[in-house]
Amino acid sequence: MDSPHQPVVVLSRALDQAGDALAAVRAEDLDKPTPCHGWTVRELADHLAAAPEHFLQMARGEEVDWTAGTGVEPSALTAHFRAHADDLIHHWHGQSDEQAAQADWQSAELGVHTWDLLRATGRTLPLDEEVAERGLAFMQQGLTDENRGGAFGPAVSVPDDASAYDRLVAFAGRDPRA
Repeated sequence: MDSPHQPVVVLSRALDQAGDALAAVRAEDLDKPTPCHGWTVRELADHLAAAPEHFLQMARGEEVDWTAGTGVEPSALTAHFRAHADDLIHHWHGQSDEQAAQADWQSAELGVHTWDLLRATGRTLPLDEEVAERGLAFMQQGLTDENRGGAFGPAVSVPDDASAYDRLVAFAGRDPRA
């Protein structure tokens, strides 16, 4: 049975695995393409490293420029990410049970981009299936063919027995078999 703060527990694990994926990026990876159409590893890593800071800005009611990066060198992305990830988790622990349920969308964003980064760099790390399951459930509630915009391609068909991560990224428009 889920606790009311289970979304925050899962978000913490999503942040941990995203930080590990960022730490696995090497200088020779930075110009490689990613499953995020038109983005290099450098751009995706910077976007992922900026995510916790952007999530916090949004939580404080500030205007967020989702296209803005971290402004730090690639070698400092992991430290930047982890510092803001700690702040984000502290923020969520101070929220009501009802508000905590909203953390699943952040797990979705982190889960997809962690997978993207690992796929692009050819690295493998254990990925938490609950991050993908909760992220997918959140995305399925609101992401339609009409509102996918430029961030998400059309959903890709995968077998019913596909892993949670394959289902998550396929729903986000990535082909896990590519």
